[in-house]
Amino acid sequence: MRFGGKTFLITGGARGQGRAIALRAAGEGANIAVVDVAKDVSTVPYPLGTEDDLGETKRLVEEAGGSCLTMTGDVRSQADMDRVVADTVDRFGSIDVFCASAGVHSFLPFWKLTEEHWSTVIDINLTGVWHGAKAVAPQMIEQRSGSIIITSSVMGHESGKDLAHYAASKHGVLGLMKSIAYELAPYGVRCNSVLPSVVHSAMGENPETRKWIFGRDDATTEDYIEATKHWHLLPGRPGLPPSSIADAICFLASDDARYITGVELPVDAGHLQLAGFNHDVVDKADEPLGPWY
Repeated sequence: MRFGGKTFLITGGARGQGRAIALRAAGEGANIAVVDVAKDVSTVPYPLGTEDDLGETKRLVEEAGGSCLTMTGDVRSQADMDRVVADTVDRFGSIDVFCASAGVHSFLPFWKLTEEHWSTVIDINLTGVWHGAKAVAPQMIEQRSGSIIITSSVMGHESGKDLAHYAASKHGVLGLMKSIAYELAPYGVRCNSVLPSVVHSAMGENPETRKWIFGRDDATTEDYIEATKHWHLLPGRPGLPPSSIADAICFLASDDARYITGVELPVDAGHLQLAGFNHDVVDKADEPLGPWY
């Protein structure tokens, strides 16, 4: 087993990509610690994970043969992340892999964003990653080993309408990742990032995201799946399963990637190879070019 005796700490672990990472790593022998805010945030237009979701992650990890510590905490709070790291080390003795997977989005033109809309996305997606990495770094420095893996997005290399705050956060974590990789390399600690495309999870499969990608208030799940087919170079791949992101993260966490640090790894079915990709909604595809609003 690649991760026998190793410990993963995963933010945003109540469901979606975070849960998929936990299950993939547990299946290869890892101890799992997951943290999630486990409550809704006012400016996020879809329900976030719950304490019941955290409990289900724990059940599934243990069903897969792993040990699992679940914690509630907010990545926007340095005190919370310091506590999470301390509790994880107290339970398992080390933190070998830190996966910064917590993230949110919302949809508004940049000039209509409130301070709260902006700060929520930046504070969770960017500052929250810094809080987690800052909390875990002393432990990994002491161990002289470790791997930090940050979930960015294809929006770390591009943008789309109504996503200025999200794109800014995902561009930002790539710069943060490279700085962390540079500063922790002397201690044997690696840092990399994955850049997912559209992923089938609660963050992607909800009415607001369906409306954004398809262009109609009444867009269905089937509409959403059809629309995401246009996002990818590889045929027959609509929204990606969370397990595809977990597979890439577990590769970067493993000894197979021991010579890899400071890397941006797209997991996007070739999306970023589609030069000049048009992010306009599918429902407007046959309309003349013109203002979105």
